[in-house]
Amino acid sequence: MYAVIKTGGKQYKVSKGDVLRVEKLTADAGEIVSFDQILMLGDDQGTTVGTPHVTGAEVKATVLEQIRDDKIIVFKKRRRKNSRRKNGHRQALTVLRVTKVIAKPVKAEVTSKKAAKKTASPKKRGAVDSTITASED
Repeated sequence: MYAVIKTGGKQYKVSKGDVLRVEKLTADAGEIVSFDQILMLGDDQGTTVGTPHVTGAEVKATVLEQIRDDKIIVFKKRRRKNSRRKNGHRQALTVLRVTKVIAKPVKAEVTSKKAAKKTASPKKRGAVDSTITASED
């Protein structure tokens, strides 16, 4: 069974036992984190696509370590202006191992016909009442 989860603004296709690097989560090594934003579930029987999320589904993972990615050099230069700027960036990452992919079946809500009663439509503007009252002179 596999799942597509959303974390850190990115989507990851995961299954049990996968090791992945995601943007930093606030958890220490050895802690268990759970993801409830499951966009899609799949197995041998078929796939379930959420709208936007699959209700009742969950992915649990164990935090292996907190690391920093390789340094990226950001160099900007304006030609003929003697203007240069050099910056570096190291992204903080969390390394996870997926332990469980849980798909809980959720029963669909039953809607009754009585609950969807029609409401009386409002009168149109400028409509004249058709009732005439007789007045005695």
